[in-house]
Parts: sequence; structure tokens; C-alpha cells
Amino acid sequence: MSSIDLTGKAAVVTGSGRGLGLAYAHALAAHGASVVVNDVDEAVAQAAVKSLTEAGGTAVAEVVAVGTGEAADRLVNRAVTEFGRLDVLVTNAGILRDKVLWKMTDDDFDAVVTTHLRGTFTCARAAAVRMREQGEGGTLILVGSPAGQRGNFGQTNYAAAKAGIAAMARTWSMELARAGVTVNAIVPVAATAMTETIPAFAPYVQAMKNGEPLPGFLRKGEGFGTPEDCAALVPFLASGAARGITGQCIGIGGDKVALWSHPQEIRAAYADGGWTPEELAAVWPVSVGAEPQTVGIPAPKLPEAR
Repeated sequence: MSSIDLTGKAAVVTGSGRGLGLAYAHALAAHGASVVVNDVDEAVAQAAVKSLTEAGGTAVAEVVAVGTGEAADRLVNRAVTEFGRLDVLVTNAGILRDKVLWKMTDDDFDAVVTTHLRGTFTCARAAAVRMREQGEGGTLILVGSPAGQRGNFGQTNYAAAKAGIAAMARTWSMELARAGVTVNAIVPVAATAMTETIPAFAPYVQAMKNGEPLPGFLRKGEGFGTPEDCAALVPFLASGAARGITGQCIGIGGDKVALWSHPQEIRAAYADGGWTPEELAAVWPVSVGAEPQTVGIPAPKLPEAR
């Protein structure tokens, strides 16, 4: 029997009809939690519930697009109505509208920020209110992305939202500490509809769909695997074993789990009375700016073709 036992706990997982969200829901249910599945597609949500119940879990569907306070209240109220409480929230729902800055429309930007950033905020707020009322603590698991940690070409909206989610995790971990609610951001990397469009990954993802295992250089070197590989982190963070973990950004994928650093000063220089532009120009290349930070998600290190 697993030592991670979530029996009696209730969870809401947004965007859990398929992909990573469904894997999170299955992992929670497999460890005893009752789950509110959320998706914007009724058929997809009901199919997810069916897969959970057929595997021995307990689940119901709530079909609503996250973003508004009303949607968040519906999700929390559904958990309370069906299961009597809310212990875990996983904010996984998301969409993409990728374009470079000069081609991105207001609607492209707003749609992604509404779903990812505002959706995380409204759902977390509703969950925090309920968890504080219950007085028994709880768990908020916010879903981030490497794009939010490092930026990514063509993803102004998505990267900004995910960076904001990491910042909210740090902020809320302080605000909710007294209530015993832990807040962490997870940074998953997996073969999904999103990542299979990356040319370097595409042939390996296709091979995986054909039943072939992902090679070790992807699973370990890149931390790239299946959605199920990312799922173990969710029940762990929801369990008593992780009560002391909060305010962190934790990466997981393939065979790899990692702790992301928080932004911090790495070099400093000082000038009595402050700086002039000329002094900054002189000191930058030999002091503060001697090792500029890289940007973007590093390209996969693939084996050289023979």
C-alpha cells in the first residue's frame, strides 16, 4: 500500500479532461482523493470522469471555462457539494495563442492571460477562502512552465502568464502560511499536443505513440517524458509528506525532478554617490555584466547523426 494516502481529501483539477491535467487527476484519485474534473468540453470531461471511476476512483465533472470569479466559485462549490470539502487545487487549465510580439493581437494576449493568469488567481482565491474557513490547511498546486522561468520565442502572452504564476506561488506561500496552506508551482515537461509540435521532439513523440520508449537522453538529459511521468509530483505535494514544502518552483519530466532557483542578484558593483552613464559603461563589461544571463528554453541536446 502506498504511504501517500489522500483518502478523505477532495481536489479540483482545472483543465483535466486530457493531457497533463488528466494525468494529475488520475494520480490524485489513485491515492484516494475525490476529484472534480474540469474542462470546457462536456464530452471530454465526462470521458475523463469515466476513466477515473473505471480505475476505481471517485470523480465528477464541472464544465466551465476558468477565468472568472463565477467559474472559480462553481468549481469550489462543486467539490464542497459533492465531497463536503476542498483540500487540493491544481490550476492546470491553459490555452495557447503563439505569435511574435509585432503580430500578437490584444485578443491573443488577453485570451491566454485570462485563462492562465486570471484563471489561476480566481480559482486560488476561491480555494483559499474555503480552505481558511475549513481551518485544516490545504494545498495549492499552480502549473507553471519553463517558458515562464526563461522566456520563449513567440510566447509573450504565455511566458508572461507563467512567470506571473511563479510569482503568485511565492507570494501566496507567505500569505497562506498561517492557515497551513502550502502553495507551490510545478514546471512540467512532457509529450503533449503542445510539445509534439517542436521539430526536435516530434519524431520521438511519434515513436512513443507507436509503442517505442523514449530514449534515455530525453528522459534524463532533457527531463522529457509522458504526462504520467509528471503526475507523481501532484499527490506528493498534496500529502502530509510535503507539508514543509511551500513557495517553490519544482520541475518534473521524464526521469528528472529539479528545483528551480528564484531570481536573485548575482553580481553587484558600487559607486560612492551613485552612478553616471559613463561609469556604468566602463564597469559593465568587467564587473556586473561580465557574465550576462541567457534567455529562452535551451535547445534539446540530441545525439549527433551518424
